[in-house]
Amino acid sequence: MREAVFRRLNQERWRRYETPAPAADPDELAARFVALTDDLAYAQTFYSESDTTAYLNQLAGRQHQALYKNKPEEGGRFGRFWAVELPLAVSRHRRELRWALFVFGLSVLVGALSAAYDDGFVRVVLGDGYVNQTLENIRRGDPMAVYKQGPEAPMFLGITIHNVQIALLTFALGITGGLGTTFMLFRNGLMLGAFQFFFFRQKVLLASLLTVWLHGTLEISSIVLAGGAGFVLARGLLFPGTYARRDSLRLAARDSLKLALGIVPVLCVAGFIESFLTRHTEMPVAVSLLLIGSSAAFIGWYFVYRPWQLRRAAELAA
Repeated sequence: MREAVFRRLNQERWRRYETPAPAADPDELAARFVALTDDLAYAQTFYSESDTTAYLNQLAGRQHQALYKNKPEEGGRFGRFWAVELPLAVSRHRRELRWALFVFGLSVLVGALSAAYDDGFVRVVLGDGYVNQTLENIRRGDPMAVYKQGPEAPMFLGITIHNVQIALLTFALGITGGLGTTFMLFRNGLMLGAFQFFFFRQKVLLASLLTVWLHGTLEISSIVLAGGAGFVLARGLLFPGTYARRDSLRLAARDSLKLALGIVPVLCVAGFIESFLTRHTEMPVAVSLLLIGSSAAFIGWYFVYRPWQLRRAAELAA
């Protein structure tokens, strides 16, 4: 599309955006900001040195200030972060999150296929100690007994701290241009694929799915989200567009940090489930499915539907 046509099609809407939306309507502010960042991304791609791009950059900056400045009547910054800012960050960076999901999904497939064609691969990935212990548990008729070891509270602290460290490292390694983030996603996906195929080969896959995914639904989703945050950081470093590289990295770091911090409570809940609930392998199937379904519904609502809702509002406003 020619720049003149692009301006003509959108100029009336941009003029409306020059007047801030009422402070009492944060969803309208969010919708405007989503629409403007989409327009800015398009202009940066096709008219990177034009006045249109400079104008949209300035207008998006004003909308950003209107959206994020501290307004006590909106319930405080903490509430706005969870209600608007984090879903907005997910919406703006859905491409990076899709890439993270693709890399992770591909690595799961590679892990499963590697375990299928090489009997020793599972031991390389998971370790001889874990494999031998699990085989013994399977022989005893309790394949998921590994989750019953140790008292709940210390287990919760250890698991949660470990998972948060892994997620934050996956995010922070985006500063390597995304190579470190890709490695972390691939490593974790490889382990998951090999892990699940191991239980499939031992004919206890259903028991594994009903037990592991009690906490794994939140935990694995968080790793993918952390990978998306890392890719956001990498994009800001590698593709600054019309910004100076330092400014591009600063803006990317702000949004990617929101994504990374947003998954910390999710990982805390996952750690609680793993420590206090997953150990109950005798749990009725219906209860397991309810817990897994509830976790999946939350992830789908908050990290998929809510960002889509904000984007849809932006499209309607346009």
